[in-house]
Amino acid sequence: MITDEQKKRILEAVAANRRNYPSDAKHAASLGIATSVYSSVKNGQTDKALSEANWITIARRLGVSLRGGIEWKAARTATFDFISTQLEACQQSGLSAIMCDIPNIGKTFTARYYVKSHRNAVYVDCSQVKTKLKLVRKIASEFGVDSKGRYSDVYDDLVFYLRSIETPLIVLDEAGDLQYEAFLELKALWNATERCCAWYMMGADGLKEKINRSIECKKVGYTEMLSRYGDRYSKVTPDDSKERDKFLKDQAGAVARVNAPDGADIAALVRKTGGGLRRVYTEIEKLKMTAV
Repeated sequence: MITDEQKKRILEAVAANRRNYPSDAKHAASLGIATSVYSSVKNGQTDKALSEANWITIARRLGVSLRGGIEWKAARTATFDFISTQLEACQQSGLSAIMCDIPNIGKTFTARYYVKSHRNAVYVDCSQVKTKLKLVRKIASEFGVDSKGRYSDVYDDLVFYLRSIETPLIVLDEAGDLQYEAFLELKALWNATERCCAWYMMGADGLKEKINRSIECKKVGYTEMLSRYGDRYSKVTPDDSKERDKFLKDQAGAVARVNAPDGADIAALVRKTGGGLRRVYTEIEKLKMTAV
């Protein structure tokens, strides 16, 4: 049962997300609800306007935790600054890039944070939409384009829309999970939206290995796709192990300082987590729960 408090948090997220869309109709479509229902909800009529399933879908779409949890504030880490700068440059210039780096440094958090505050930018977790059809329908739905019709119509409508709006950006996270056909479709989409749409692909080192191995094996499409994404892989973590260890601990400290409860021993927390941001989150959550 969705509580009134949960509905309030979801509605706050809906209001914040609205500024990223050109109209109520597009925003409603991106949330998967009818325009008339959207209008009722926007005016505060929450009773019976949405089904339980609709509330859950919108909460998931906007990243609203139904079980509560701590508010995670953005810290200006090296990863946060690096990716934010790249995303800004790509979106403003219609460029594309690939970011391949180790896990657990804040890539996903940064991309999601950027997309929340920038118009015509969408985030797609490719691990959830590995096939060509699911991927293109997902991108379409994020932009508020009808994603439920014939695939060819969805594709054509998406291309038309991307070519008609200002500086669209599509962030493809966990891109190494995409099936081969999906990679080929990304190349086709890039061609169809050249100079009109920016693309930013992210993944761990496995993504780089997958692309390089496919190029070595002369698999059709990979060489051309890499060239469209700048012919290089971006990375923020240092190669030297000692420098990388310091880099990770500096990041963990920065995140802990803006999120840990007052009086928390930041140095001890960083030592305990070894710089892994997921462990930092877990430890801070424990501290906040014991402080209540």
